[in-house]
This record gives sequence, C-alpha cells and structure tokens, in this order.
Amino acid sequence: MLSAARPGARREVLESFLKRVTEIEEIASAHIGVKQAYAINAGREVRVIVNASLVNDDESVLMAKEIAKEIEQKVQYPGDIKVNVIRESRAVEFAK
Repeated sequence: MLSAARPGARREVLESFLKRVTEIEEIASAHIGVKQAYAINAGREVRVIVNASLVNDDESVLMAKEIAKEIEQKVQYPGDIKVNVIRESRAVEFAK
C-alpha cells in the first residue's frame, strides 16, 4: 500500500486543481463587460463582477447562463459550480 503522505503524492491533485480554477476564471473573464472573476470555495463557485454601465440586468442573467454552459463544455470538475454574476450600480449626490 502506498502512503499519500509521501513527497509528491498529492502534487498532481494540486496541479489539476490550480489548472481548473485558472481555467474557470479565464472563461468568466473572457466575456465583454467583466471587471473581475474569482473562483472561490475550492473552485465550486465563481463570482463574476461586471461593469454596470456595460451590462444590464437581463444581460447579466444571460451571461451567467453562458458562463455556466461554457464551463460545462470545457472544464472537468466534480459536483456543481455555482456562477454568480454581480452587477452593482451606485448613485451618489451631495447636498451643499
């Protein structure tokens, strides 16, 4: 029986994990209007922050579906990956 504690035993697992996380972030970042994309929760969730002036509410819903579909086609992963598209707009005014 081989021990998982021996040097190099888990290197392939780490490398495949990092490759998967990077690939997920790249897929999300490739869409127009995306400011930032982060794979979090051990690669089980991706948060995509979009520019509110370039992407409206309806487009953000479509973008989430497109990203999820693209991840399904291009990435091998266990379980589900949750895709969150975050669109925030703020209005600030000063009373003088």
